[in-house]
Amino acid sequence: MSDEILINVSPTERRVAVVESGLLQELYLERSGESSYVGNIYMGRIERVLPGMQAAFVNIGLERTAFLHAADILPRQPELDENGESRPVPSITELVSQGQKLLVQVVKDPLGTKGARLTTQLSIPSRYLVLLPGIKSLGVSVRIELDAERERLRGMLRELTGEEPEHGFIIRTNAEGIETDALARDLKYLRRLWPRIEADAEQATAGQLVYEDLSLPYRSLRDLMHAGIEKVRIDEQETFQRAVRFAGEFFPEWAERIEFYDGDGPLFDLYGVETEIERALDRSTPLKSGGHLTIDQTEAMTTVDVNTGSYLGYRNLEETIFKTNLEAAQAIARQLRLRNLGGIIIIDFIDMTEDDHKRQVLRTLQRALARDHARTTVSEISPLGLVEMTRKRTTESLEHRLCESCPACDGRGRVKSVDTVCSEIFREIMRAVRQFETGQMRVMACPQVVDRMLEEHHRSIAELTEQLGTSIHFQPEDQYDQEQFDVVLL
Repeated sequence: MSDEILINVSPTERRVAVVESGLLQELYLERSGESSYVGNIYMGRIERVLPGMQAAFVNIGLERTAFLHAADILPRQPELDENGESRPVPSITELVSQGQKLLVQVVKDPLGTKGARLTTQLSIPSRYLVLLPGIKSLGVSVRIELDAERERLRGMLRELTGEEPEHGFIIRTNAEGIETDALARDLKYLRRLWPRIEADAEQATAGQLVYEDLSLPYRSLRDLMHAGIEKVRIDEQETFQRAVRFAGEFFPEWAERIEFYDGDGPLFDLYGVETEIERALDRSTPLKSGGHLTIDQTEAMTTVDVNTGSYLGYRNLEETIFKTNLEAAQAIARQLRLRNLGGIIIIDFIDMTEDDHKRQVLRTLQRALARDHARTTVSEISPLGLVEMTRKRTTESLEHRLCESCPACDGRGRVKSVDTVCSEIFREIMRAVRQFETGQMRVMACPQVVDRMLEEHHRSIAELTEQLGTSIHFQPEDQYDQEQFDVVLL
């Protein structure tokens, strides 16, 4: 099967699914009025300097002040000095002062009670390049491993920028195999964009947005589109038309791969994407062999426990454990991407006695993680059979995006949020209209969901009823729990 990107647009949210060989690997979502801030540039104001933490809190116009560490204020430079020793980080009080205005970029969204993470080391991405203002060096992504290709790309960029480039540039992984014209097109775009950002920054007041990154559908095309993606399906006409224009500007050779989806069923029913999303919210993930993974998220870390379950398929226990761990290593890499798990991750593989088995399981995990867009580091298997690893986290996990603390169990469990249920109701209405002819329908749900639909989504409901030619009545049911609803045809 081919690799595809599915882009689903509804009145309340935009979702992007990356499907590889018919299996969901990654999911991104962006709700109306709730987009990611990562990549945005703001004119910030230093609200408070904390010498003990080597950090400052910065007002960028969001609900919570953002966090800026001293190491993220320094200009980009090698970590080691000319003597091969680590460069000391100056005191935060030498770098900034309270009330000072500072141009900053968000590198990590607000998570839980924490504000956004900032840097003054700005970077502006395009399809194949990243512009680094203030430095002069040219670099190539470490994910491009062939030395000949690295040198070819570096030579192309040097020809385009000259020996003394006006800014620094990094060639992105997407650039592997491209020709000079595509790189020149990206370079021209960034050279036009940066002066506009500088001009807007000069006029900006404290807390004002200076530059906003692309919205999710187009950001996904920029960052996820590659030669292996054979098809991009989009189920909303306006987004499709804009995506085709966007592709025509940045990668015209692949624009024809973008298709408008108008099939009988919902787009995310293809390849069972909706079912896979539901499974990704479960604590337990089954393995084909009969074993299973147990995944627990906490504030400090995520733990993954590997169990053989009912798997008894090999001649002896050691072989059974080894085969289960091999399968689990590949499944874990997929679950980390799908659930968007980040930070510290502890994997408890089943104890193995043979060193060769341990090495093979670890190599399998590392190979499976190689396709992950997030940066990961993996340690050796410890004597206790544990693997410590980290995965860069820039946005909240899938569970935290789709669920909220359950009021019935005082936060010990998770239930789908009211917004998530509202989105599911919209999708169920559209599914019902595709399958049946009806002039009226009734939606029964708990009072909180009905109130949210009528108060915050009344415009979307009105547009939907006009578009579908049907009337929709909402009926609150006190006995329904938050995730329960019914769409009834009248």
